[in-house]
Amino acid sequence: MRILVTGVTGFVGSHLLKRLTEIGGHDLYSLQRYVTGRYVLGADHGVKVVVCDLRDQFAVKCAVREVQPEVVFHLASISPVAYSYDHPNEVLDANLTGTVNIAESWLRVVPHFKHFLFASTSETFGNGPLPKREDTSQAPNSPYSVSKHAAEKYVLYMWDAYKFPVTVLRPFNTYGRTDNTHFLVERMLVQMLQGDVVKLGDPTPERDLLYIDDHVDAYLACFAQPEVSIGQVFNFCTGERLEVRALADKLRTITGFRGRVQWDTIPRRPLDIHVLYGDATKAKSVLGWTAKVSLDDGLRRTADFWRKKLAGPERVTRASTT
Repeated sequence: MRILVTGVTGFVGSHLLKRLTEIGGHDLYSLQRYVTGRYVLGADHGVKVVVCDLRDQFAVKCAVREVQPEVVFHLASISPVAYSYDHPNEVLDANLTGTVNIAESWLRVVPHFKHFLFASTSETFGNGPLPKREDTSQAPNSPYSVSKHAAEKYVLYMWDAYKFPVTVLRPFNTYGRTDNTHFLVERMLVQMLQGDVVKLGDPTPERDLLYIDDHVDAYLACFAQPEVSIGQVFNFCTGERLEVRALADKLRTITGFRGRVQWDTIPRRPLDIHVLYGDATKAKSVLGWTAKVSLDDGLRRTADFWRKKLAGPERVTRASTT
């Protein structure tokens, strides 16, 4: 199978590409935007790299025509919610226009396309009824979530109009990063491992936390079962919620942190989702997917990785996924 993956330099995309290379048997391509000095992921695994900016409609069409992918995993986006409030045009351009460009190009220039897997987000739900199911009303409340909601609607319109073979995936808050410390779990962990004072924001929001391995398994479950996943939207989550304050307590125990946590030291967003947790019944019944990594286990794996990484480069190893 000829597969194109966008967003491979990001958190989930890099893990997905690694898993696809381990599975083997596919002709893999990664679509990347050129950035000076960036290490090209996939170069050591025989993955072919296509350099292209998703915001450039002509360049995207040329890239898709060159690769002729049968399957596209579209993960590329600008994802930090807080960033999107100050850079709405950039986020909308990358997330919405970029999605339209690659989806339309694929439809127009690839005669034997099979499956377009679109990475949306639980952020599109906003506040409202709980738990979030696939048919729960969506009320996006940030430029990021608006961009992903609009992109969702566009690819689903293409399914209705052209039977464009799309699956929309809505993963909930994912953790297990090995590079980026700007997200909740990793920000807490690194501060606890490095110092005596941890500075955090609002302690009261509640989130449904999904470990990276389960997130990648969700993509692969949809990819492996196109006969039931195409034309569908799926939530991927644990169905359990945890308050940010309680998360800090868990990480305090895991890391042995004995210092102070200072709350409300980060400016609050103009709008936020107070409670966000989902229902993955559909994913279980249709795909046979459930989250397998418990929160305590996933947090320990993530903490172990960062403890070794912060101790020095000679001790850095990938966190175990077994």
